[in-house]
Amino acid sequence: MAEARERPKQAGGAGVSDRRAWLALYVLCGGMLMIVLDATIVNVALADIQQDLGFTAAGLAWVVNGYLISFGGLLMLAGRLGDLIGRRTMFLSGLVLFTLASVLCGLAINEVTLIAARFLQGIGGAMTSAVILGMIFAMFPDPRDQAKAIGRYAFVASAGGAIGLLLGGVLTALDWRLIFLVNLPIGIGVGVGAMKILDKDQGAGLKDGADIPGAVLITSALMLGVYTIVKPAAEYSWTDPVTLGLGAASLLLLAGFVFREATARTPLMPLRIFRSRNLSGANVIQVLTVAGMFGMFFMGSLYLKQVLGYEPMQLGLAFFPVAAIMGVLSVRYSEHLVMRFGARTVLIPGLSLILAALLWLTQAPVDGNYWLHIFGPMVLFGTGAGLAFPALMNLAMSGVEPQEAGLASGLANTTMQVGGALGLAVLATLSASRSEHLLEQGTSVPNALTSGFQLAFWIGAALVVAALAAAVVVLKSVPPSAGGAEFDDELRLEAEVAAERTAL
Repeated sequence: MAEARERPKQAGGAGVSDRRAWLALYVLCGGMLMIVLDATIVNVALADIQQDLGFTAAGLAWVVNGYLISFGGLLMLAGRLGDLIGRRTMFLSGLVLFTLASVLCGLAINEVTLIAARFLQGIGGAMTSAVILGMIFAMFPDPRDQAKAIGRYAFVASAGGAIGLLLGGVLTALDWRLIFLVNLPIGIGVGVGAMKILDKDQGAGLKDGADIPGAVLITSALMLGVYTIVKPAAEYSWTDPVTLGLGAASLLLLAGFVFREATARTPLMPLRIFRSRNLSGANVIQVLTVAGMFGMFFMGSLYLKQVLGYEPMQLGLAFFPVAAIMGVLSVRYSEHLVMRFGARTVLIPGLSLILAALLWLTQAPVDGNYWLHIFGPMVLFGTGAGLAFPALMNLAMSGVEPQEAGLASGLANTTMQVGGALGLAVLATLSASRSEHLLEQGTSVPNALTSGFQLAFWIGAALVVAALAAAVVVLKSVPPSAGGAEFDDELRLEAEVAAERTAL
């Protein structure tokens, strides 16, 4: 295992020197920030886009859904392909596609061109982001440096949503097209930096994992699953025959993928990575936590806008404490806490603070005051997320072999995106149903909306409670310096078996 920890120094595209590795980290985080911003920045501009391009209400939803479906559906495949063809190659290819698609979005003249460009953006975003976490683990084999680097990445990946709301308000006030066109100079800058700083890596080669049937099954399952969550489930109901049928088809494809991976000679996703309780548990916890978090970001932003009447700029500033606190914790303190106490020990209080923030928001009134009813939850949420997400990232990559780091990275990003899509669909649907029911009974619009948002916060809190339970029951306490030690015995056994087969 010691040898396995040395190899990453030349894998994944950096590691020639400490300074070069940190510069490479900032380049990777720059690419990730651009992609994360794009997932939320567009929400602020939807009204302007609808007015300018003449979108129907149903068509407008696809400005968001088209991105989510392609992005969430391709993350796992992109992560594995990064292991096989080289993570640097995958990162740069995705960056070019994402940047060009952003320009197409900014130049869109009608519904069709914008939705198609958003779909391409999602593909490029998946290709770029799926390999970043694996590259970071390759560049920083030392546990302390690794924890510090993951803290910076976790800040970008999780706080980028709040930053997107603030930046979206500024750019939309000028012209909604700028929210897409701003990606051109950023993409060029990140691309030039990546070509200069990230070293080339060969990858394992397609012959070691070119599982085409598996790739088709998992991509189809994820894209159909995300589509089911963001379209029929959100627009009709979870019990609608269309929703149930598509959901069953998605699960059937997923079952087919698992069967394929269990029997394939060169599987796309070796199922042995799920032997790690911490890796499996971290991904389950991430789905639940991110789904609950959407109660804060999306339902919270709607509450501020529709009930309290916030303008786009005010909306972004309202979420600023989240990004600021997460930044301070992720960059300066979370690494020290993870190294001293272990990721599991840091994760549990972080989740508890997120839960407290959501519970506080369940009491938000119709005539809410920012400093009394919103600022406190923002502080708790920023503190909790700043502790929880770096710890989750460490756990999600625990016990993974270097040549499969891209796969684990893609899996972690997939659970984050699927959790987000699931949370958005569940919370938005139930919140809207609650509000519509109250309106039919004669309740005023502000009161009906507020009650619906409060229900969303309660459901988000319940999801975080489930995440807390999983953290307590499933996760194992691993000494901070142990890294992937929990997998050592199994890896050693597999190496001995492989050696015996080679000798035969």
